[in-house]
Amino acid sequence: MSCNKIITITRQFGSGGHEIGEALAKRLEIPFYDKELISLAAKKSGVAPEVFEQYDEKAANSLLYSLSVGLYNYGNGFSSVGDLPVNDRLYILQHKIIKELADKENFVVVGRCADYVLRDHKNLVKVFIYADIDSRVKRAVDRHDIDPARSKQAVIKADKARANYYSFYSGKKWGLADNYDLCINSTNLSTQQAVEIILSYIDIIDKK
Repeated sequence: MSCNKIITITRQFGSGGHEIGEALAKRLEIPFYDKELISLAAKKSGVAPEVFEQYDEKAANSLLYSLSVGLYNYGNGFSSVGDLPVNDRLYILQHKIIKELADKENFVVVGRCADYVLRDHKNLVKVFIYADIDSRVKRAVDRHDIDPARSKQAVIKADKARANYYSFYSGKKWGLADNYDLCINSTNLSTQQAVEIILSYIDIIDKK
């Protein structure tokens, strides 16, 4: 039985990682998951998507509380999550959904510690997208409607939140090259050029 191909995209804020992941999925003609995971989690839990959106890719406030209720015992199947903070409930639901999807189909997924969640998956390609601060600030202003006066601080804050989220739930350092198969500096690349690099890497790996 063949193992489904999964590509995880971890990205700095403003690096174009979402667009790259979406374009990659389109080229491969496979599903793409980013905010879609919030909708799936909301459907499973009965919680309004708007509630989960406020906590997406944000670590819970209390590490000690999460540890005390056994959040990190992933092998136990998250049997009881009702009393957990919303952040943890969302992470657990997305964790389970990502694993379920990996058993059924090929796909591209952005963020959500997916590279860690699927670390034992046999056909996984882990990509990290980064760019220089100036280009990320420009993208933040152009595409995310962020006030230019506070754009640099907003970009740095967003990256810090993603780093905290990743470290909190995986115990690993976000953005560390050792955690990924391929790291791409998108500063001087178009979305399609970045996609071509990823496709070339996948082609090389598949021929081994």
